[in-house]
Amino acid sequence: MNKPLAIAIAAAVFGGGALAAFQATRGDYAEVIRVEPIMEPVELIADVVASSPVIQTVEGTREVCEERVQQVGVPTRDPNRIAGTVIGAVVGAAVGNQIGGGSGRRAATAAGAVGGAIAGREIQERQQAARSQTRSEQVCRTESAPRDEVVAYEVTYRHEGELGTLRTDRKPGTTLSLGHREETVAYLVTYRHEDEERTLRLSEDPGRRLPVKDGKVLVPAGEG
Repeated sequence: MNKPLAIAIAAAVFGGGALAAFQATRGDYAEVIRVEPIMEPVELIADVVASSPVIQTVEGTREVCEERVQQVGVPTRDPNRIAGTVIGAVVGAAVGNQIGGGSGRRAATAAGAVGGAIAGREIQERQQAARSQTRSEQVCRTESAPRDEVVAYEVTYRHEGELGTLRTDRKPGTTLSLGHREETVAYLVTYRHEDEERTLRLSEDPGRRLPVKDGKVLVPAGEG
C-alpha cells in the first residue's frame, strides 16, 4: 500500500474518533430561536421609617346654649283694674263725706271719690305686678370656633435601599405601597431541536442554547 495513503486513512480514522469523543464529552444542545419576556405588574412595597401628622387650623362653628330665668306676670281677670278703681272711689267718697257739711261735704265726697279711685287703681296695679312666676328657658347662639385637624401624614420610607418621602391621607403601618411597576417575571423561550420547534416558560433568560440529555431539554425543576 502506498505509504502516504495509509497515513491519510489512519489520520481520518483516528481523527474521526477523536471528534466523536469530543462531541460526546461536550454534550448536545438545542438552539434557542426566540426569547420573549413575560411582563406583569408587581406591587412596590416600602418599609416605613417614620411618619408625622400634618396639622391645619380650619374654621368651624359651635352652638352655645345657656339657661335664662325670667319673671313672668300671672294673667289677671281684671287687666283694666276696674275693681280697684271702684273700691277706691267708694272708700274715698266715704272718707270725703266725713268732711265738712252742705256743699262742702258734697265737694269733699266727690274729691274723695276721685282720689280714692286713683289710689285704688294704683294699689291693684301694684298687687298685680307682685303676682308673678319664675320661668327658665334655654337660649342658644352660634359662635365661631377654629380648631386644629390632622389633614395628612408626612411619611419617610425606604425602598430598594433608598429613602423617600410622600404625603398620605391616612396614618401608615409598618409598610407602604408605592404603586405598581411592570417587571419581567419569566421568559417564553422558543427553541429548535432535531428539526422541531418547541416553546417553554423559564424563570431566567437561557441565552443562545439549552442543554439536552437523552433527547430531552434540561430545565430546572418546576419549570418548562
